[in-house]
Parts: sequence; structure tokens; C-alpha cells
Amino acid sequence: MALNENNHKLTTPLLCALEQPAPRQGLSSRMRSDLICVLERDPAARNALEVLLFYPGVHAVWGQRITHWLWTHGMKLLGRGLSQLLRALTGIEIHPGAQIGPGLFIDHGMGVVIGETAELGSNVTLYHGVTLGGTSLQKGKRHPTLEDNVVVGAGAKVLGAITVGENSRIGANAVVVKPVPPNSVVVGVPGQVVMRSQPRTQHAPDLEHSTLPDTIGDTLVALVERVEQLEERLNGKKEHTPPIHHPDHGVWHGEDFSI
Repeated sequence: MALNENNHKLTTPLLCALEQPAPRQGLSSRMRSDLICVLERDPAARNALEVLLFYPGVHAVWGQRITHWLWTHGMKLLGRGLSQLLRALTGIEIHPGAQIGPGLFIDHGMGVVIGETAELGSNVTLYHGVTLGGTSLQKGKRHPTLEDNVVVGAGAKVLGAITVGENSRIGANAVVVKPVPPNSVVVGVPGQVVMRSQPRTQHAPDLEHSTLPDTIGDTLVALVERVEQLEERLNGKKEHTPPIHHPDHGVWHGEDFSI
């Protein structure tokens, strides 16, 4: 592992992606990959020792790797009991049955819930308050699948046996209840899927949380402009007073906003 002399952080970009363990490699390799990815994705992480001692997201993921082994080797009661202990210690609840790939980063983590049949690919990033939940009372696959490099913003809920395609980003507090194609961004309640005009070429999670489409606002603007055009054609006038509810450089004005 290449380290920086000043803060012991990684100097080689995307090292966690390059050093992902093969599926047949052991628990220690996956745990090392989890540690490396935290150092890459969290600017607040100063060194490996700090992450090792004080990052509940890392502790929860490492603990789940142990409980998952117990769960898949016939020791379900012990695995479930240990997972509840980890929930109390970290504030993060991950069912032992969940399948988690290498490089999962849970930032802060308080309130994260990952259900039994959830499946997470490589280099997935989750923020606090995220729920990967089920929507069915039937046994079997009922929780979401997150493919490689998916980022789920704070407070977002991804519900049901749906798939979120690779390199996609879920905006904060979005509620996702339908499948998401690869290279997409999801915002709103219910989640509105916006496919990227140009697929991402970087092999790293998309952490640009401030870059989100405003699907409802843009639709309202388009409707206002269309109504104005129709009024011009109907009245034969080119000059008119714009409606109150009209954004000026992205900011809405008007005295009748009761907020």
C-alpha cells in the first residue's frame, strides 16, 4: 500500500478498485479492501489507524462479513445474535444474509439498514440514514441489488427486489421503487430516473452530491414557457407580463409563496 509521508493516505488513485480481491480470496483480503476504500473516499480520514479504531461503518462491514460466514455455514442464530450486537455498537443494521462485495464504504452510517436478500457489488457507497428494504411478505428475493460503484445519498430509501445499475447515484432522501438503468441519477419522491447523457468513464463512485437534476422544476418552467407561447399566438401580442411563478436564474420569486 502506497502511503503519503504527511498523512499516511493513499497516493495511488483508485487503489481499492485495482486491489479488489477475487471472489475466491479470503476474509482478510476483503477487509483490507474495505479499509483502503475508506481512505480514498473520506477526506476526513487521516490515517489507517484512525479508520481502524473509530469508523463505525468499517466495524459494521467487517462484522457483517463474519456474521455472513456464520449465516452461510449453518450458524444462523449465532450470526443473527452477533449482528444485533453490532447494531447496538455501531448504529448500523446489516442482516447476516446480505451479500456484500468488496470496497463497501458506509460514511457516518447511523441509521443504515440493509435487508436479508440485499446484494451489493464492488465499491458501493452508502451515507447515513439509507435503507435497502423489502416490500414483500413472501420469502425469497425481496431487497434491492446495487451494482458496482453505486452511491446512495443520505436518507435515501431503495425498496423492493429492484436493481440499481452500475455507476448510478441516488440523491439524498430519494425513494426508489423501480429499477434504475446503469449510469443514471435518481432524485425525488417517488424517485425520478434521469439517465446520463454521457456514461461515466471513471472507475470510481460518483460523489458529486450537489449535481442533481430538478425534474419537477424544469418541467414547470417548460410548461410556463409553453403557456406564454400559446397566449402570444392567441392574443397576437409579443409583450406581456410574465407570471409570478417564474424562476429568475434558478430562483423562484413571488409574494404569494406561503413559506
